[in-house]
Amino acid sequence: MTPWKPDHFLHRVELNPRALSADTPYPAALLPILSPAGFAAAAQEIRGWPGYRPTNLLSLPGLAASLGLGSIWYKDEGSRFGLGSFKALGGAYAVYRLLAAAVKQATGREPSSAELMSGAHRDFVGAITVTTATDGNHGRSVAWGAQQFGCRCVIYLHATVSEGRSDAIARYGAEVRRVEGNYDDAVRRAAADASANGWRVVSDTSYEGYMEVPKTVMEGYGLIAMEILDELPADARPTHLFVQGGVGGLAAALTAALWQRLGLDRPQVAVVEPDAADCLFLSAVNGKPTKVEGDLDTLMAGLAAGEVSLLAWDILDRGANAFVTVPDEAAISAMRALAQGVEGDRPVVGGEAGVGGLAGLLAVATDPKSARILSLGPLSRVLVIGSEGDTDPELYERLVGLSGAEVRAAA
Repeated sequence: MTPWKPDHFLHRVELNPRALSADTPYPAALLPILSPAGFAAAAQEIRGWPGYRPTNLLSLPGLAASLGLGSIWYKDEGSRFGLGSFKALGGAYAVYRLLAAAVKQATGREPSSAELMSGAHRDFVGAITVTTATDGNHGRSVAWGAQQFGCRCVIYLHATVSEGRSDAIARYGAEVRRVEGNYDDAVRRAAADASANGWRVVSDTSYEGYMEVPKTVMEGYGLIAMEILDELPADARPTHLFVQGGVGGLAAALTAALWQRLGLDRPQVAVVEPDAADCLFLSAVNGKPTKVEGDLDTLMAGLAAGEVSLLAWDILDRGANAFVTVPDEAAISAMRALAQGVEGDRPVVGGEAGVGGLAGLLAVATDPKSARILSLGPLSRVLVIGSEGDTDPELYERLVGLSGAEVRAAA
């Protein structure tokens, strides 16, 4: 594999004029969406699940030096519950909350996730079907959660989701159905079939008439921020967060959780998207949720969303400082930089969507004008979220030139 070196990538940067100033506390108006209590409840439940452990927070001093930055922290979600991505925190937790609420309505008592995992209420829960549309990782989490807690599951995949991702979902016992069109078409099909069949939708994106479950999904994601702040000393806390977009759920959850925990010391937030699926960027430009039409064809399939999650947008519209778009080539460069371990850094497996935030950082940090706009420099401590590992192993090896197993063996 050719040694990695910083390169320049065409990109766009849009500062958010509606972002609240750094000295503004987390707004009370946002508490009904994401609150400290909601984050705490999710963290307490998930930390009790079998196999839970905090994922690795890695320092990448070699890469930071090559980009002229003070430090880079990489939160590697590739090992999360063996599912390969951060989505394990959101979808499965939302499945639990739905099932627990249904049991409470029937019996008057809400069971813990441990009770459901042990088979309590098996006959009742087994008659419930959950469903969602997915690019891969969220569906895997929902399918895994359904298997853990004992309900049925139907997952909808759009046309360009790989067979490898489909097979990974089916291994958890879910029924997988293909839908013509893009991710948003699959979302609409899942909602329509759920309505017709009495199923429960566990979507990670909110839209008019569907708000509560996506809140729960985002509450699960908040555990990532808690783990980071539990590990980082106060003098190493990030000045910047570069986080991938998609529908906006992860970005909104981290923005809210860090804002709540750090207050005036919260980092600047830059939300990064593929240039072919830039609904958050265009929403920032237009000052309102904006839909992107077309096939949304991007290598970063997990970020190929054409419509923002409305709840996530409410948070990002006030809490994100900037929006960035990058080409697929920036993601490939980020994957290879991690795999090689720049200037002695530990090699890391980062999937094509999982390195979205890092791809944005590479594009901005190597462009002096963009770096100035986002106040990046030698004193910057940048946090990026490695939201997935090699969840499509064949694609990963084709792009990087090494298999995920080979990279992990070199670490």
